[in-house]
Amino acid sequence: MVEKIRMDVRRIVLLGATASGKTELSLQLAEELGTSIVSVDARQTYKFLDIGTAKVTKEQRKRVPHWNIDELDPNERDSPYAFLSRVESWEAHHWSNIPTPPPLLFVGGSTLYLKSIIMGMDDMPKANPTRVAELNQRADEEGLETLFKELQSIDPEYSTKMDGFNRQRLIRALDVYYETGKPFSTYHSQEKSQCPNDIKVFGIKRDRKDLHERINIRVDHMIKQGLEDEVTSLLAMGYTQDSPGLQTVGYSELLVAIDGALNRTDAIEKIKTNTRRYAKRQETWFRKWPFIQWLDADHLSQGQMYNEIMKQLRH
Repeated sequence: MVEKIRMDVRRIVLLGATASGKTELSLQLAEELGTSIVSVDARQTYKFLDIGTAKVTKEQRKRVPHWNIDELDPNERDSPYAFLSRVESWEAHHWSNIPTPPPLLFVGGSTLYLKSIIMGMDDMPKANPTRVAELNQRADEEGLETLFKELQSIDPEYSTKMDGFNRQRLIRALDVYYETGKPFSTYHSQEKSQCPNDIKVFGIKRDRKDLHERINIRVDHMIKQGLEDEVTSLLAMGYTQDSPGLQTVGYSELLVAIDGALNRTDAIEKIKTNTRRYAKRQETWFRKWPFIQWLDADHLSQGQMYNEIMKQLRH
């Protein structure tokens, strides 16, 4: 390990809105610290979803070992609880292999997944299989929009945080409400915004206009890389718009276009718009966490951000 850091640091978190510039900085930090990166991205965990999730390349994974990438089949369901369970297994492996290993570096922007590794998760009731089956049947017969309107009436707070009509999250939120009588959002309370002393959280922030331009450029690059072919390939493999992994920005819009309900140009513009909206929701969530040590990417170079992080880790 090149850099000496405080022995009491257990986890290092680098977060930020989508397209804020986390990847290269995280690779530099991990290489210097001699550690591995855990992706805190709810979609990079799925196999075959490479371009649309801005997944790190195979070459980058050769530079630094990455966990929580290509872990699940797109038809599998994931959750912050399952993610936290995987993290605990990876950490046990990480800490058992080296006498004094460096802390793992967690990088991403999926808010509930970040919350799980920083503050833990609230006790959540188990799913009611019968009701879940009924809600799935209703989704098939009545459409997701009907269920979404139902969620808006009983839990408006959580409905504003959703990434489109996400079938899995819709049904989970409705099931929890009808099982307990409490809105799903109450189980993800932001009131306990405290970070343990052994976890250091850094965030990259950018001017809104700059971030939007970076998002637009990223989407255009994804299209040039072959995102449309990636979606077509996923369909050929038997996955559908109901597959949990494909219920996300970038894939859902192109699936609608492939069905003929949206033209290609409008689909690409919708991806940009929905990505910008997602970034805004991320930033709104992050503002509620006072423990984040922010790095202003509009005024600091990558090297300066790296130096600032290492300075804080050595204190």
